[in-house]
This record gives sequence, C-alpha cells and structure tokens, in this order.
Amino acid sequence: MAAALSIPRATWQHFGLFTTLVHELGHAFAAILTGRVVRGIRIHRNHSGEALSSGRGSAVLSGALGYPAPAIVGAAQLWSVFNGYTAIALFAGGVVLVLTLLVIRNLFGVLVVLASAAASAGLWFYATPQVQSYALFVLGVALLVGSVRGLATVIGVHTRRRGHLATSDAYLLYRRTGVPSPVWLALFTIVIGGCCVAAVTAYLSR
Repeated sequence: MAAALSIPRATWQHFGLFTTLVHELGHAFAAILTGRVVRGIRIHRNHSGEALSSGRGSAVLSGALGYPAPAIVGAAQLWSVFNGYTAIALFAGGVVLVLTLLVIRNLFGVLVVLASAAASAGLWFYATPQVQSYALFVLGVALLVGSVRGLATVIGVHTRRRGHLATSDAYLLYRRTGVPSPVWLALFTIVIGGCCVAAVTAYLSR
C-alpha cells in the first residue's frame, strides 16, 4: 500500500504533493528553530514549493532540512506506531496542518493542506485504533519512500539536468555557504539513509 502511494506515477502525482508539503514544513521548522520568521509557504502543482523566511538567524539549517524532512517525519510516525503513540502522532500532525494554514500563501497550497488536514481529522474522529495504526504505518513508509525518490530527483538535477540547478537546495546551499553541492547531497543521503535504517530497526525490535 505504501509503495502504491509513492512509486506509481498515477498516485505519486497526488501523494507527492503531501511530500512536498512536508519538505517545505521542514524548511519552515528549521527556520523557526534558528530564530527566523516564516513569511510564507507555497505549494505548486508540479511538486515544487517555497518556504520563505527572514530574520537574523542562519538560513543554512533551514535550507538543509527540506529533503530530509519527509524521512524524519516518516521514521517518527513509524516509531509512534511501534511504541503505542499513534493517537498522539495523529493529533500532533493535525495541529501542525491547521497551523500551516496561517502561512500558506497560494490557493493550491491551501487545498493541499486542507485535504491533508481532513484526512487526519477523519482518522482521528472516525477510525478505530487499529485502522489509525495501519494508516500511520502506511503513511510513514510512503514518506520514507518519497524521501528517497526526492533525493534521487535532486541528484539527477546535479548529474543529468544541470539546467535546473536553481531548483536544488544543495546548489542554493552551495551559493550561500561556499560548501560544494556534493557535500550537501551526501548529507541529505546520510540523514535519509539513517532514518530508513532507524525505521527498519524499530520494526524488527518490536
């Protein structure tokens, strides 16, 4: 089921929008952690997005947390399922989605957030604990797969489609810090890979 959400083109064109939302929320969360103010988030139909922030805090952490964010959230959701915190994870996710409405700056992005919040609310109010756990398990795995897919895409930008470098967080981080793009890509890979390993370990140690 998780693979059906994040691998086939027909379903990825929809679920990928949620992965993009998590990606942009990763930027926004990191910005807040460093003392910056989130000015707006936009989600577009082509799975691109923007998270704008300002302030004196460093923008490096914000720029670096986008691609790993779906993997981190996915691994956290799986940990919640395996340790009996499914309801808390659903509630926390729903609260984040509602708060996200305050910073979404385009209509399509609002629709993506509303659809995601509606699904979360439906599970919270109407699903049995067993269904909630299964749904969160599927979502967690799908986010992990989606994060790997996103990583493959950005690596492809640097190796085969260099005309699109301006869309790459790794390239933008290079422009901001002088640290070469491959270093940032390696960092993304390590964090995403670590999340996948942690998720598998948590599953095996249930």
